Amino acid sequence: MTQIAIAAECKGVRVPASPFLTETRIRRIEEARYEGEEIAGALAIVQRDDRVLEMGAGLGIVGAVIAVNARPAAVLSFEANPDLVPHIKALHQENGLQNKVELRNQVLISAPDRPETVTFYLRNSFLGSSLIDQSSRRTRPVEVPTASFAEVRKAFRPTVLIMDIEGGELDFLTHADLAGIRAVVIEFHPDVYGIDGAKTCKDRLRQLGFRKQVEHSTRFVWTCVRAPALASKQTPPPSPQSGFAPQIQVHEQAVVLAPCENSLAVPSGVISVSGEDVPEAALWRNKRRLNLPFSLPEDEIEELPGTWLWGGTLWQYFAHFIVESSCRLWGLDHLNGEKPDGIVFIPRRHRGAQEFASFQTGFFEALGVDLPIHVVHPAARVERLIVPNQGFGLGEISAGTPAFRNFMHRRFGEGIAADGPENLYISRSRLGPKRGALVGEARIEQELAAQGYEIFHPERHDMPTQIARYKAARRILASEGSALHLFGFVGRADQRVGVITRRKSMATQHILSQLRSFTGAEPVLLDTLRRVWQHKETPRARLSTGEPDLPKLQHALVREGFIQPGPIWEPLAEADVLHELGDQYTTPPTHLAAE
Repeated sequence: MTQIAIAAECKGVRVPASPFLTETRIRRIEEARYEGEEIAGALAIVQRDDRVLEMGAGLGIVGAVIAVNARPAAVLSFEANPDLVPHIKALHQENGLQNKVELRNQVLISAPDRPETVTFYLRNSFLGSSLIDQSSRRTRPVEVPTASFAEVRKAFRPTVLIMDIEGGELDFLTHADLAGIRAVVIEFHPDVYGIDGAKTCKDRLRQLGFRKQVEHSTRFVWTCVRAPALASKQTPPPSPQSGFAPQIQVHEQAVVLAPCENSLAVPSGVISVSGEDVPEAALWRNKRRLNLPFSLPEDEIEELPGTWLWGGTLWQYFAHFIVESSCRLWGLDHLNGEKPDGIVFIPRRHRGAQEFASFQTGFFEALGVDLPIHVVHPAARVERLIVPNQGFGLGEISAGTPAFRNFMHRRFGEGIAADGPENLYISRSRLGPKRGALVGEARIEQELAAQGYEIFHPERHDMPTQIARYKAARRILASEGSALHLFGFVGRADQRVGVITRRKSMATQHILSQLRSFTGAEPVLLDTLRRVWQHKETPRARLSTGEPDLPKLQHALVREGFIQPGPIWEPLAEADVLHELGDQYTTPPTHLAAE
């Protein structure tokens, strides 16, 4: 049996000789100064029940020292440099770690558009070999297979992340979801992406709730731990029965944080004076929390004196504004006569405050809300923050809590008299295809107009006019869309409502749930789609276009009492459908209804 020469030893790990070990490097290994900051940080935070994911194994020493000294439950190491792999395996074999540390010659990718392989640039010295080709250095490119970080995270369930990937951390952190990871040890590489790039990495870690452990960190190597308070409260989504309990909380010196990026679910919302997450202040959609926990911002925080009502996320898009920016306003009627100094919101996206749209001001006026509205960006400390629970939204909560429903019934459109015809068709035909459409809606409008329906385009009218029309109508037909959310706030049990589907989406069920709960009447779903056409540039259901079967739609409308019998409506001609769609929609794979 050939005896392997041992070149050095570091914290109980025997390091076999290899072409990558210079005399200087051997001396640094012996003195525990080779990757000493990473090793010290890892040994300070890794515990026996941890599952350690290492990105950038290098010589394999860091992962081996962790395995031998901290004895975590599992270690999974990734190394892109194929020349290092046999030497790392030899080190594992020498120290009996071959069954304790798994090694993969792959590059972990967090971005959604992951390629099968990436080019990795090798230098003569393994130090500095990287995914980034620096023209000033002589390199040898090799293709390395990739793996999905999301899939690895789901399968391996890491709790600690060790990362030294020579500059790749900037792109990785931009896209990575670090859910389940409680601690990170990371080396930054400003020589690759500059000081601004390093700051971006640090800001991202802060946004994800990690706090630097000062005693185990340096300027370019951070050991950081997710604040315990951020994981201490596990709150389910709000329910229409009561939302959260208690229904209203009051927090002194609460900190409000606006989103620092434009993803859907981001660190933002409210924390208490002690830095604890306030999950009741978060916006939920279906079963997903959109305002994620965060730690106290390190940058300067605006001071907001007085008492303010937490309004949540302020959307600029009509549908989500109506549903998700209104969901806490019910608290205004439950303050025992106290009048807050205003309502505080955070923007939906990472950008400063914008001018209010006319539909937003009109909506607040229709509710009789005349308080100042303050949009926080990027962060504010509020002297006294009143936090009502989420009373409305998308998902099960679309039925609304009793407190929210009562608030809307009492307030919305109070003093606006009914004004309009008994038969009303709420159309989307003038919104354009970029908002989702119904092919041949002009034909539907023509037939309904002949039956005495007013063709109503709500986006062309102010809020009082919309409310007046919705109050007056006895029979309401609508191409499924956000206008029905507004109607739901003023609808009554004696009104007959028919919803014509234009897509296959859970959003339709949310609308029906609201109408059922708020009006006390059962809406009629008119699902007579023949085909659904999808826009080539996006899979989003809200941008799809439905093609109705007009004879079936007519039959359903007659059956449900919305129109009188008459000559059978002509089906949409294929040539007319294709002309209306243009070349931006894909040929649908299936027919949804028989012809």
